[in-house]
Amino acid sequence: MSSAHSTSQSTSPDTTESGPTASGARPRRSSARDLAQIAVFAALIAALGLPGALTIGGTAVPITFQTLGVMLAGAILGARKGTLSVLLFIALVAAGLPLLSGGRGGLGVFVGPSVGYLIGWLLGAAVIGWATARLLPRYPVVPALAWTALGGIVAIYLVGVPVFAAITGTPLGLAISGSAVFLPGDLLKVVVTVFVAKGVHRAWPGLIEPRSWPWAPRPGAVVADPASDSASDSTAADRSA
Repeated sequence: MSSAHSTSQSTSPDTTESGPTASGARPRRSSARDLAQIAVFAALIAALGLPGALTIGGTAVPITFQTLGVMLAGAILGARKGTLSVLLFIALVAAGLPLLSGGRGGLGVFVGPSVGYLIGWLLGAAVIGWATARLLPRYPVVPALAWTALGGIVAIYLVGVPVFAAITGTPLGLAISGSAVFLPGDLLKVVVTVFVAKGVHRAWPGLIEPRSWPWAPRPGAVVADPASDSASDSTAADRSA
């Protein structure tokens, strides 16, 4: 009896530590695998800045591929790890590494007109990762395109354009209309992100833990049936009569 009791006491901490918590949620931890994924995508964002800026057609619209890396980080790693990979990249830029497109780096970048877009990258990766976790495991293409555009274009512009207008003294309306020339390239990056992410999640499921939408009913939740409510009300009325 004493040996069985001591055995149960010695094994119980391991069971509690490795298993789910009392509330049913698994403890969040950053493993070596998570850190490696964060570092790889920070390096990917840096590598996508090597080609510099490209131009399309005769409009001389500059396109950089680093926003594509930000979108991929959110769509493949999820909100937490995707945002951390972007944050790591920005920290390396602040440390002086010339990782931005055109070989830019250092603290001077953070007082320039593009600083709003760097901050918007964090928001964009978070939005895309949050939505991707709720689109999995099916990851339908059309909703994925919409959510990736929301995070990769709208969220980034929402921060970048007003900051650009404030720093340069440009009227906000003019800054918004001026940013429209970047939309073709950004839309192309959205499409590439969705199809790459769909292939990655099909080949390596489990990179992002699927979650439910906030407005979706939780498993085990009791949904009220109006018909049964009316029937019970009528039964109660008959009994009182």
